[in-house]
Amino acid sequence: MKIYVGNIPFSVTEDDLQALFGEFGDVQSCVVLKDRMSGRSRGFGFVEMEDNDSAQRAISELNGKDMEGRALVVNEAQPRGERGGGGGGRRRDFR
Repeated sequence: MKIYVGNIPFSVTEDDLQALFGEFGDVQSCVVLKDRMSGRSRGFGFVEMEDNDSAQRAISELNGKDMEGRALVVNEAQPRGERGGGGGGRRRDFR
């Protein structure tokens, strides 16, 4: 199961997330998204866990948990097309 992890402190690394979620089961992959220009964390990432029961337990235990003064937002990741929102991106005005 793929898990969205939001509101993470900018200092948190993929190794930190791996260790945090590893307490609940086997972590298949872990990524903290970074800004392309600055290389700084964007404050969210994704963790993929092999076992759904372990993933659900991690979600229920870690959602709202304080990490370096920030309350984590942890839930099942949604496929890109189902996230809602809208958009068209950034408006560019070339006058």
